[in-house]
Amino acid sequence: MLWIAPSEKDLASDALEKRLWNAADQFRANSGLTAAQYSAPVLGLIFLLFAETRFAKRRAELESAGASSSRATSRTDEPAAYHAESVIFLPETARFAHLLSLPEGANVGQAINDAMAEIEKHNPQLAGVLPRTFQIFTSTLLKELLKKVSEIPVSLDYDAFGRIYEYFLGQFARTEGQKGGEFYTPSSIVRLLVEVIEPFHGRILDPACGSGGMFVQSARFVSSTVWKRPTTPGAWRA
Repeated sequence: MLWIAPSEKDLASDALEKRLWNAADQFRANSGLTAAQYSAPVLGLIFLLFAETRFAKRRAELESAGASSSRATSRTDEPAAYHAESVIFLPETARFAHLLSLPEGANVGQAINDAMAEIEKHNPQLAGVLPRTFQIFTSTLLKELLKKVSEIPVSLDYDAFGRIYEYFLGQFARTEGQKGGEFYTPSSIVRLLVEVIEPFHGRILDPACGSGGMFVQSARFVSSTVWKRPTTPGAWRA
């Protein structure tokens, strides 16, 4: 069977990833923080923007449904209405737009820590998962990071958000050197593993799952391979 990997990037998203990384890495260099200290909070902000994008879309659907039903209108503030569609519920003070608009002089680090705590409170499946180390940044640096992350277009599809997240993971791992391999496996290695196991059936076990790269690569492999009827008994070809 011959499988040709599909393109995982386009030039526009590739340029966006590099521009965001170059700015974020410059902020890190000026902060005096190590990549290990810096990575989780920055990735947390990217996650938050992604979560808000999905939240806003679901909220708009509920508001639209509420035009003809007062009950539906009230559901815009019910976490269950979001969880039913696998969407993270975001209380007002935990939304990216709110944090981005914090006034000068505000304790931005504490505000984001509180936002992460609120998200975990309303979404129990995330308990103990989100970063709470934003106090290591100055408020000025956090404001700059928030502005820079906000440059990611909310119109991007979800897979594009995932690629940006994965790109940052890879860059942080490279910055850390040998230790970076402890928390991130390069996507090229994951793709090779997927090509070897050819996951057309059964279940995939990834006990050290981080960004979910094995699952994403497996889904991409299966969806990009078109099976044809065998020309000889017992033989399949792609």
